[in-house]
Amino acid sequence: MKYLTFALAKGRLAFKALELLEQTGITCEEMKDKDTRKLIFTNEELKLKFFLSKATDVPTYVELGAADIGVVGYDTILEEGRNIYEVLDLGFGKCRMCVCGPESARSILDSHEMIHVASKYPNIAKDYFHNVRQQTAEIIKLNGSVELAPIVGLSDVIVDIVETGTTLKENGLTVLEEICPLSARVVVNQVSMRLEQERIRDIITKVNNVINGGN
Repeated sequence: MKYLTFALAKGRLAFKALELLEQTGITCEEMKDKDTRKLIFTNEELKLKFFLSKATDVPTYVELGAADIGVVGYDTILEEGRNIYEVLDLGFGKCRMCVCGPESARSILDSHEMIHVASKYPNIAKDYFHNVRQQTAEIIKLNGSVELAPIVGLSDVIVDIVETGTTLKENGLTVLEEICPLSARVVVNQVSMRLEQERIRDIITKVNNVINGGN
């Protein structure tokens, strides 16, 4: 039997995913060692491998077959646009992708004027403004604190993830429009889904049962 490989987005999502998997009987004890320098972790009994990856790389590993299954946020799936199957919403890591800015920017949205948009998610921002709103927009890619952009006059609005909205409020910004809800998702390589359909479906079913309070 070949190994099935999981790529998990580093951080909270990985820990929550491992907790969920443990409830289905899938464990990987060596991943719990905080001091380990190992990159790949193995459950020999179940023929499973796990590795941690930067979130933005998970869809790439899955699409290109380096991982059969991935766990990553829906924001990353949308932004990366890879050819992968999204098979399950894990229901944690919930937040929203929103258009945010000062209240005064609402008039630019309402009038459909040319708008300047700063975001860590340029593909999501471009798709929303060009295809959903059908509004001409200049998309400015930033990597740091995007809240700064409208404050210093770099952009009219930002497209960013909103959890509590506290940071926005502290900087005089507000949610102007919601683009979509976000949460952690399970993604699967297209070839793996065909070749290992039974094993993958079994794992997905067990995880889904845990989420929904079944056995």
